[in-house]
Amino acid sequence: MNQLEFKYPLNSIYFLIPILVLILLILGYGKKEKIMNTLRISTRIRFKVSRVLFITLGLCLMVFSLLGPQSFQGFTEVKKTGMDIYVLIDTSKSMLVEDIKPNRISRAKKIIEGIIDNLKGDRIGFIPFSSDAYIQMPLTDDYRLAKMFLDVVDTDMIGGGGTNIGAAIKLANDSFQRTSSADRVIIVLSDGEEHDSGSLETLKKIKDKDIKIFTIGIGTEKGGLIPVYDAKNEKRIGYKKDDNGNFITSHLKPDMLKKISDFGNGCYYHSSLSGDEIDLLLKDISSLKRDTLTTKKIRKFRQYYQYFLGIGILLFLTACLLPERGKME
Repeated sequence: MNQLEFKYPLNSIYFLIPILVLILLILGYGKKEKIMNTLRISTRIRFKVSRVLFITLGLCLMVFSLLGPQSFQGFTEVKKTGMDIYVLIDTSKSMLVEDIKPNRISRAKKIIEGIIDNLKGDRIGFIPFSSDAYIQMPLTDDYRLAKMFLDVVDTDMIGGGGTNIGAAIKLANDSFQRTSSADRVIIVLSDGEEHDSGSLETLKKIKDKDIKIFTIGIGTEKGGLIPVYDAKNEKRIGYKKDDNGNFITSHLKPDMLKKISDFGNGCYYHSSLSGDEIDLLLKDISSLKRDTLTTKKIRKFRQYYQYFLGIGILLFLTACLLPERGKME
């Protein structure tokens, strides 16, 4: 057997249990004999030492198994297959509209969270955009980290007005790693209100058969007013107005998003309360081409905890089954 090492060395604190049990057994037998002597009753306690020994040793072996004894057996290669996915999140002020409760940006984040929960090996990155775009989180397969980045996405991430989906698409395209033969996916979540109409022109320039663009429309065509909040973003103080003092109503513009998905060989989905768009999207991207993204060498161990645990339980049960009292003397 190779050198023994332990997976959970901090569990050694539990060795206090057999020590305490040993002390209690010794004190218990001592007190019992004292009471019997006081009552002038003489009995012969059988297997006293054996019982204490078996119980203590059995507990020690069970605690030893909690340390996770194991021996190193060598290395094994683990390959992770998947594809790269950039999620483009519209963070313009129109995403604060409450035509979808609680608002469009919250709904978009909920959809992304649902996507993350169903990924297996794919790398995901975030690109928030409004008048400009930047990579908030590079591609990663650490989904817990991705959710942490997602939590802080809001409509104050990028200053200035307007929406430029084209800039975000170009940034995602330029940021993909070209070493993999897998399909590359761009998912756009937006209300489709683009003020810089350059997305389709951008798509024509970066046309790539390996890039698939899927769009999700957030909001309703009926639309709603754009809320304005105080400096702390805690209290709504009114609604956005145009230069003439009229309230601005923001509507979902699905036509633009449909054109983008058509150019990108993908599909358009409309956000719904039931979340059906998540299942449809996951079904569509599940058929896309994947490749080996990373190959890792991990250490392989042989586990021995079960042997110590089994012997420990056997010793403990043996101690419990040993007869205690003999004949009265």
